[in-house]
Formats: sequence, C-alpha cells, structure tokens
Amino acid sequence: MAFRAVAALVALASANALTFDVEDAKEHPVSRVVELLKDMKKDLETEKDADEATYEKLACWCETNDKGKTKAIADAVARLSDLDATIAKNLGKSETLKVEIKAWTKKLQRMRRR
Repeated sequence: MAFRAVAALVALASANALTFDVEDAKEHPVSRVVELLKDMKKDLETEKDADEATYEKLACWCETNDKGKTKAIADAVARLSDLDATIAKNLGKSETLKVEIKAWTKKLQRMRRR
C-alpha cells in the first residue's frame, strides 16, 4: 500500500512538473526570438515578392531595349555605309566642278582681255 501511495505522489508531482503554460512560454527569451524570426520571415517573403515583380519589369525593359538598340545600331551602320558612298561620290563631283570652275575662270579672263 505504501508503494502505491509513493507512486501516486510521484505521478502527481510529475504531472505538475510537466504542465505547459502558454503564457509563461511567451515570456521566455527564446520564444521572443522565435516570434521575431517568424515576423522577419513574413517581411522577407513580402520583399521577395516585390523584388520579383521589379525584376520582371526590368528584365522585360532590358530585353525590349536591347532589341531596339541592336536594331538602331544595325541601321546606323548601314546608314554609315551609304553616307561613305555619298561622300566619295560628292568628292569626285567636287573635284570635277573645281576643274570646270578653273576652266571657266580662265575663259572669262581671256574674254575680258579682248
């Protein structure tokens, strides 16, 4: 009988020792750290979503802008080739006209002397 009484007391003492009080648990420093980490996780997930949206906008802009700039560069290179050809053609014309001007100037001077 004494054994049963001792066992009952031990069981009762163990039951009181194993009780869990939620309010007491919230006051422990570790519990506060866990809550802070949970809050940080929520904030980071919100920031991650915002960052992903911004990244997608910038990636789209970069892709579109890259295509536009690449086309503009190709057009400018083609235009430069055309301009080089035009310059060469006009230089030849300029030399021809200089020779003609000299010839007409000499002819005019001869006509004035008469």
